[in-house]
Amino acid sequence: MPNHPHRPLRVALVAASPDIVGGQGVQAQALVEALRHDGHEVSFIPIDVEFAHGLGWVKGIRGVRTVLNELLYSASLTRLASVDVVHAFSASYWSFLLAPVPAMLVGRLFNARVVLHYHSGEADDHLSHWGPFVHPWLRLAHDIVVPSAYLARVFAGHGYSTRVIPNIVDVDRFVFRERTPLRPRVVSTRNLDPYYRVDLAIDAFARFKTAVPAATLTIAGYGREEARLREHAAPLGASVRFVGKVAPDAMPALLDDHDLFLNASTLDNQPVSILEAFAAGLPVVSSDVGDIPAMVRHDQTGFLAPAGDAAALSEGLASAWRNPDAARARARRAAEEIGKFSWPAVRSAWADTYRTAELDDDQRVNQIAIANPR
Repeated sequence: MPNHPHRPLRVALVAASPDIVGGQGVQAQALVEALRHDGHEVSFIPIDVEFAHGLGWVKGIRGVRTVLNELLYSASLTRLASVDVVHAFSASYWSFLLAPVPAMLVGRLFNARVVLHYHSGEADDHLSHWGPFVHPWLRLAHDIVVPSAYLARVFAGHGYSTRVIPNIVDVDRFVFRERTPLRPRVVSTRNLDPYYRVDLAIDAFARFKTAVPAATLTIAGYGREEARLREHAAPLGASVRFVGKVAPDAMPALLDDHDLFLNASTLDNQPVSILEAFAAGLPVVSSDVGDIPAMVRHDQTGFLAPAGDAAALSEGLASAWRNPDAARARARRAAEEIGKFSWPAVRSAWADTYRTAELDDDQRVNQIAIANPR
């Protein structure tokens, strides 16, 4: 790709569509909007293809659905022939093979600059155990971008240098509101997948409700754990409400209607949901996994609990309830620091990633050393 530092770039962003509500989809759409606002020509290629009318029945057959989606998705990658940059979002395991790998292969075929944007908190296990199903394909990327120093250290431990560019949140979408008075209205906005441990959030809330009978918990998300979680929460009756999938545009209103944010994940990276809670002014109580301790400083910008410890999470909720002034102060400090997760803060880093030639060997060695200090 020619290096023209002043002309707008043609960027293809390959990621989950807004129909798959989650952190990666939110990030993808935020980047599309920001890049277009800056004058770049951005095409969005969803990895989840909309099936033609009459094929809706296929969605109910898991294996057939995957094969048909992959065929349609692969065909859509011909659009990469006219771009300068292929920016592919990545999770781990089979998702890595089915989504970013084909995009990177086609991008290389068309001589585009290939950027792999890796988000998964499962990176260490993925890189450790998937061998030929991951390592050869990572070399297709001119650059690997991760949102956190935590993931950079994981990749460095496997011999890969990365660029760290934080996730972004559109602060203008959220209204910061001090919780005065602070009500015992708790919200969880993680999808209903095993590693987000919404069951632990329910357990922590149950303990909190014993002390604060008026407390309520709203669970916003969807996933394969829903039936089990509904059964788990059944003894708490109407105090626990499942609202299902919440579109990004509806998230600000949902957060504004609650006063405490709870996250119990045991495997994570840099959750956009926590950044959104900060922007909305919610006091945050969270487990301390992945990059979360770098985002949430215990007793400064939120309350951290050991992973898997429902009692400690419950204590975080109780601490905010007993001392709302301190909880509000933590929320204010968190909101003051949200600027580093904004588009203006990362714009130049993305510009460098898109335009810069591959790093030379010395720079790569230095990045590995920085990301993985002894």
